[in-house]
Amino acid sequence: MTVDPLISCRRFSVDDLGRIRHILLDVYVEVYADRLVDPFFSEERFIDRLNSQITAPQWEVVIGYYDDQPIGYAYGASLRPNTTLWQDMDPVPSASFIAESAGRTFFMFELMLRTPWRKRGLSKHLHDALLAGRAETRAALTVEHGHPRVRALYESWGYLNMGADRPMADAPLYDVMVLDRPGLPH
Repeated sequence: MTVDPLISCRRFSVDDLGRIRHILLDVYVEVYADRLVDPFFSEERFIDRLNSQITAPQWEVVIGYYDDQPIGYAYGASLRPNTTLWQDMDPVPSASFIAESAGRTFFMFELMLRTPWRKRGLSKHLHDALLAGRAETRAALTVEHGHPRVRALYESWGYLNMGADRPMADAPLYDVMVLDRPGLPH
């Protein structure tokens, strides 16, 4: 799918958060407008999750713009070697899969697009822009278990469903998906 030439992706680090935080929040509130009453998806919980996620190593966000209007974003960071993500999955993956090293896995915490920009290949465009230049040999993300079409989209990008996880007691069940990135050092 050809991406509109007026679409640009801009990369930001945690150092830029002061000037882009409002964009992340505005897009989140718009995308999750019908779920904000659910405590897990509330604006406050999103802010709490974001504040925690930005402490992860090498956190970055790519924001997509049409001209100068933000259309969506994707962000993530490297997993720490002591992550418990894999141990909390059902089924628990093999020991070699779980053995995390610094810079082995990039975890994409969020990927979202405003409604008018969906079904145009822009999710993949944001995803690829975020992963471009990253050195991790695999990428991981979660998708709500109740969203099989979204899971199928990620599978079409090469992700494999490795199991399920409920990251917090009031969270929905998520499928944990992993993409091997062969040819990268590590």
